[in-house]
Amino acid sequence: MSVEPRGALCVIPARGGSKRIPRKNVRDFCGKPIIAYSVEAALGSGLFDEVMVSTDDGEVAEVARRFGASVPFMRSAKASDDFATTADVLVEVLAEYEARGRSFDVLCCLYATAPFATAGELEAAFSMLGEGSPSIVAVTDFDFPPQRAFLLGEDGGLSWERPEYALARSQDLPPAAHDAGRFYFACVPEWRAARGFVMPGCRGFRIDPARVQDIDTFDDWAMAEMKYRIWQEGKESE
Repeated sequence: MSVEPRGALCVIPARGGSKRIPRKNVRDFCGKPIIAYSVEAALGSGLFDEVMVSTDDGEVAEVARRFGASVPFMRSAKASDDFATTADVLVEVLAEYEARGRSFDVLCCLYATAPFATAGELEAAFSMLGEGSPSIVAVTDFDFPPQRAFLLGEDGGLSWERPEYALARSQDLPPAAHDAGRFYFACVPEWRAARGFVMPGCRGFRIDPARVQDIDTFDDWAMAEMKYRIWQEGKESE
């Protein structure tokens, strides 16, 4: 079967077996299933030839389709266990599309628990690929300079992780950021060679920390909803 390039693919990984927050990917978040925010942002950007959800779960698939995403095939058991990585999921998705006669030049991975994602930031990050970068990673600032981290021994003893920065002023420390846990873009050939999004030439797309929240626990969920409501109230007052 011949394979023809078809532009950009957005993959939203969303398995059914969340451990710490059961049914996390379809849990109600400020009025609708949390995955709906990611689907709507991707579709609203108009960037993608396909916005698909990779899942092993029938309910997740039904919710994804209801909000406009494609679920053309279900994720395999191997790519759904506790040891599977995001890269494993994306490899499987690309291979399955190619087996069906479709390939893509650009890959976006957008997490299902990204209610702060917007079409506008996806568009802005996508445009950076056109400026010569092979990949883009959404990042945000640390709350505290990571160069000032301590190592904690088993006996409670402290030592500097980076002693060379022990006496440096905060404003003199080199800028640092961390993965925002939101989205990634890459040109497919380069992503396949690196099997990841951080590669030579990669650039960071900075996001305001006020709109970033890891959601791994129920406390995280409550914090994310609080941040989301504050964000929405701010937009309404503009």
